[in-house]
Amino acid sequence: MNPAPWQPDRSVALNPWPQPPMATAIGRGLLGHCPACGKSHLFNGFLRVVTECRNCGAPLGLARADDAPPYLTILVTGHVVVPLMFMVDRMSELSTWAMSAIFLPLTFFMALGLLRPIKGGTVGVMLTLNMLKSDPTER
Repeated sequence: MNPAPWQPDRSVALNPWPQPPMATAIGRGLLGHCPACGKSHLFNGFLRVVTECRNCGAPLGLARADDAPPYLTILVTGHVVVPLMFMVDRMSELSTWAMSAIFLPLTFFMALGLLRPIKGGTVGVMLTLNMLKSDPTER
């Protein structure tokens, strides 16, 4: 009597929430809406993600963006501010105080303004790729 060889279950379980294309989920996240349905808000506060969508029930709180949004915000801000600073330095004879008065607030407000949309886009990517925390009770 030969035992039957084990075969893994290759069926893919579909999520109960809508699965939009990646670009749609990122766009909705950038706008601060639920990446899955686009009808509810994504944030409960400045950067706190809601536990789940009120409309479609997508578990948005299980998408742990962690360090990706600050890293991407620094990357984008640096790639805009540093070349701009070099161009202004080459074109004019501004003092160090004047350059600081221009570029420190520009850097601060640009980073502050980009952090929330980038976090929303990151949550959209994570929800689309099903990169969610496995244990909801884990901190």
